[in-house]
Amino acid sequence: MAPSPDAPNPALEAQAAILARPATDERRMADAIRALAIDAVEKAKSGHPGMPMGMADAATTLFTKYLKFDAADPRWADRDRFVLSAGHGSMLLYALLHLTGHAGMGIEELQRFRQLHSPAAGHPEFGEHPGIETTTGPLGQGIANAVGMALAERILAARFGKSLVDHRTWVICGDGCLQEGISHEAASLAGHLQLEKLCVLYDDNSITIDGDTSLSFTDDTLKRFAAYGWAVRRVDGHDAAEVDAALAWASRSRRPTLIACRTIIGFSAPTKAGTAGSHGSPLGEKEAAAAKSAMGWNHPPFEVPDGIRERWELAGRRGSGTRRAWLKRLAKHPMQAEFERAMAGRLPEAWHEPLAALRATIGEGKPKLATRVSSQKALEALVPAVPEMVGGSADLTGSNNTNVKGIPSVVRGNFAGRYIHWGVREHGMASAMNGMALHGGVIPYSGTFLVFADYMRPAIRLAALMRQRVIHVLTHDSIGLGEDGPTHQPVETLAGLRCIPNLVVFRPGDAMETAECWELAVKRADGPTVLALSRQNLATFRSDAGENRCARGGYVVEEASGPRRATLIATGSEVGLAIAARAALEAEGIATAVVSLPSWELFALQDASYRDQVLGEALRVGIEAAVGFGWDRWLGPDGLFVGMGGFGASAPAEDLFKHFGITPEAVVAAVKKRLG
Repeated sequence: MAPSPDAPNPALEAQAAILARPATDERRMADAIRALAIDAVEKAKSGHPGMPMGMADAATTLFTKYLKFDAADPRWADRDRFVLSAGHGSMLLYALLHLTGHAGMGIEELQRFRQLHSPAAGHPEFGEHPGIETTTGPLGQGIANAVGMALAERILAARFGKSLVDHRTWVICGDGCLQEGISHEAASLAGHLQLEKLCVLYDDNSITIDGDTSLSFTDDTLKRFAAYGWAVRRVDGHDAAEVDAALAWASRSRRPTLIACRTIIGFSAPTKAGTAGSHGSPLGEKEAAAAKSAMGWNHPPFEVPDGIRERWELAGRRGSGTRRAWLKRLAKHPMQAEFERAMAGRLPEAWHEPLAALRATIGEGKPKLATRVSSQKALEALVPAVPEMVGGSADLTGSNNTNVKGIPSVVRGNFAGRYIHWGVREHGMASAMNGMALHGGVIPYSGTFLVFADYMRPAIRLAALMRQRVIHVLTHDSIGLGEDGPTHQPVETLAGLRCIPNLVVFRPGDAMETAECWELAVKRADGPTVLALSRQNLATFRSDAGENRCARGGYVVEEASGPRRATLIATGSEVGLAIAARAALEAEGIATAVVSLPSWELFALQDASYRDQVLGEALRVGIEAAVGFGWDRWLGPDGLFVGMGGFGASAPAEDLFKHFGITPEAVVAAVKKRLG
């Protein structure tokens, strides 16, 4: 039962006992974090001071004794990764970056906390400062990113050796992160794979926004993680010696580790410590002053005394010798050039040649294949040529066709493989893929059904926000999947994905377009890609294997025999349908063109004259086995749409297309009716 609001606050008694302990150097260094967090939130008049104040002691021990980093080079490839999954406590990270001497996070930046164009944003944003490893804030994403980072480290260590790749991934998370379902998915996989270089420090403060965690959360978290296969320990998060011993133990563990740090949120605040009142708003002038006084911190706002600052800056330089030794090893390593190429995200020379050969073969043979099968053939050309491509599937390998013969799987104890069995964990998979991409050195691609993009959407959105090279192979893309019925038929999913900024969605219509879209997806280094692929077989309508026509997002497949009276615009499996409808319309003397629009996003980037030339001025008819939301953009106010008006049904695909009126005959009838 949750405590009464009027009940005594036991955290204040515990706080008094902790404050009565001798003020060690470590405590004074942690107090600097607390003071900066208080000052920045007060100045911004918004923010979350409680978590930085509570976790300052544990973070101080981590950064001064265990985290391998060099403030002079925050993107050093073999650094440890630190993820603040509880991103609302961003001032903890910003204070640490500032105190350890990272350029670009000076006191002026802290004074502009949560202000426009400040690198010290409300939640950590990847790209705003090189010391920020990932964008966090949506709870649970950070811990799942960290699982991906730890997995990438193991895969790269297997490829390049321990002398180049040997680092750890550290996480600070809170109760909210561990309540979110994504953390269960990611932690389960990490335990299964025994990602021993992953350590999570859990800010176990028993407080969420609504109040005490007992309102909604009575899990035995340590037992839960032990059941996942993690090593677990509980410590007093305000006792540097206990935290130190636990981090040393974690560093020796052969399993991923969870350290539950019992802390007091808002530590040192005289009335708000241990309460939700210190979570998400400034302490207020009076409480802030009293909190500093309780710490014995008698310095003006944003001032850190020289002695404490020097100790912190020394911690920021602690890894410089380690980094220099690593640079010497790299300079002598026979795989230096390949390592640097992979970490920089540059593709190998001639990587595209096997794909070009495949396209030539498709042009000659014009096979009739489901685009999910065409995708596998593209992967068979790409994966051997691009060694950093790491694939996988959420327990749908045989349906997604994301595996490549001869490419071994990643398994516990052997990370030399390049295929990951993610299990039925779509959300955790997508977020871990983000972590792999953020780590660098790998290009993750994985599959599930398109309809389950809804399970992955928060992670896909963050990949787009962070501009990460992540490729999602999403098959069974329409009512064409047939008998599995409306639960699996993604009639609205394409529209939902197409509205995410910086996400490129491809829906290829045949084997040639699928190969072209894969080429574009792998080349795309500044954002994620979705390939929406069919279950049903589709005839190849293209024989030209020269120019990558999908690169412009849309193009004319077949021109009208005379001045256009109609333009049929389709994606994916409906391009073939449009071609059949055109033949019937032309036979009746109605000059009709067919346009394939595999990527709305790339087509929108083309100049207006090209788009106008492709779409034409005649009647525009959109054809897609999905809802019409968004199609007005291409059809204009007078266009027609032939597609879905609601959810699908369970039946063979051919019967469904007839039932819902998505047929060549229906298109012909609609055009003739409109043209009169």
